[in-house]
Amino acid sequence: MMASKTKRKEDVFFEMFVEQMEKVQHASSEFSSLVNDYTNVNEKVRIMKNIESDCDSTVHNILAQLNGCFVTPFDREDIYAITRRIDCIVDSLEEVSNRFIVFGVHDIRSEALAMAELIDQAVNSLKILFDNLKYINRPLRIMEQVIEVNRIENEGDLLYREALTNLFNVETDPIEVIKWKHLFEQMEGALDACEDVANIIEGVVMKYA
Repeated sequence: MMASKTKRKEDVFFEMFVEQMEKVQHASSEFSSLVNDYTNVNEKVRIMKNIESDCDSTVHNILAQLNGCFVTPFDREDIYAITRRIDCIVDSLEEVSNRFIVFGVHDIRSEALAMAELIDQAVNSLKILFDNLKYINRPLRIMEQVIEVNRIENEGDLLYREALTNLFNVETDPIEVIKWKHLFEQMEGALDACEDVANIIEGVVMKYA
């Protein structure tokens, strides 16, 4: 009788990346809920902090697996970089959420709503990418998402510049300028982290093409 195909030990990294991205999706979804329905803010920020802590645990699990695994599906340095940059997405979103309370934000600016939507799109594209990463020798679907994340980040750059322009040209309260400059920078940082992840994956694909 033919033995069943045994899963390779190194495949666990693909599974752990998918698990990590599921948590990032959760964070992005909760962040969108926060900015689009700016009520019960303290409770929603608490949820964001719990998700961020959960994501940190996933990072530690991946790095522990990396430390104890002799064979990996691709370069250890790339696995480490991917794990850390994915975590930066959630860190940025949690930072913005927390600062809403710290800064005493009462109303969400329209540019922040648009940026949150772009972050959600980029995260969802990354999730598709990681769902397909185990098929790295057939990279078409992966590269489609790399291109899409780059497109979204470029759109985010334009929106970020527009947001800052409006902030400095229209807002008359210098405290509000300081607050929202920081918040926009952190949201743009989340998009940058999404693009960084996609670019690292693109490099991995190129190495194994």
